[in-house]
Amino acid sequence: MDHTQAAAYLARIGAESGPATAETLHALQLAHLSTVPFENLSIHLGEPIVLAEDALFEKIVTGRRGGFCYELNGLFAALLTHLGYSVTLHEARVYGDGRLGVPFDHLALRVELDRPWLVDVGFGDFSYRPLLLDSIDDQADPGGIFRVTPADHGDLDVSQDGRPQYRIDPRPYELSAFVPTCWYQQTSPDSHFTRSLTCSRLTESGRITVSGRRLITTAADGTRTEQALDGDEAIRAAYRAHFGFELDRLPTIP
Repeated sequence: MDHTQAAAYLARIGAESGPATAETLHALQLAHLSTVPFENLSIHLGEPIVLAEDALFEKIVTGRRGGFCYELNGLFAALLTHLGYSVTLHEARVYGDGRLGVPFDHLALRVELDRPWLVDVGFGDFSYRPLLLDSIDDQADPGGIFRVTPADHGDLDVSQDGRPQYRIDPRPYELSAFVPTCWYQQTSPDSHFTRSLTCSRLTESGRITVSGRRLITTAADGTRTEQALDGDEAIRAAYRAHFGFELDRLPTIP
């Protein structure tokens, strides 16, 4: 990522670079979560998801779209590296129904400062701020109470409000290593991304989500309000108003 691209990325999320400190890192993550949505629309629009930096920049920064973990954390890692952070990409297995999912199910970031931090802008409703990876204590965050605990083979389990979320592999990987599972997530009928349709981001008071033809507002205390979006133009208007992008056609689940 060059200087011009980094400046455009920072403008996209409404942030400033600053020194490579924990405080700046916290501000960058929160700014990202508040502006760039977690979404899987490309899968239902027939748009290829290409895990290459230029393609991700074109979609997320130039096109003002969002993405899922491989895209969001993949490009955020490039920005952080340009800004002087030491960043590595790590695969994680997501917990579902009490069991671990497949390897490379998720991409998360490790940032080395005076202490190692878990940075994740691609897991939806998760921590607002980076989490310490070398602490087994409770970590209070507006998104809940988080814990990072040792698991087998040097892996680390991350829990949120007592519920296990994912298990991180300590070995670093290149973005290209996530391509096969990214393809699986886009194409398999067993992938929850092919069976759902969502676009969601953090707000000052909670979260805003468009899921299919519903607009869902979630308050900080977990209270949900749902509104039916009546007609295609209402759906387009919701994407425009809450996420800042235009769609020339609407995503659909077959």
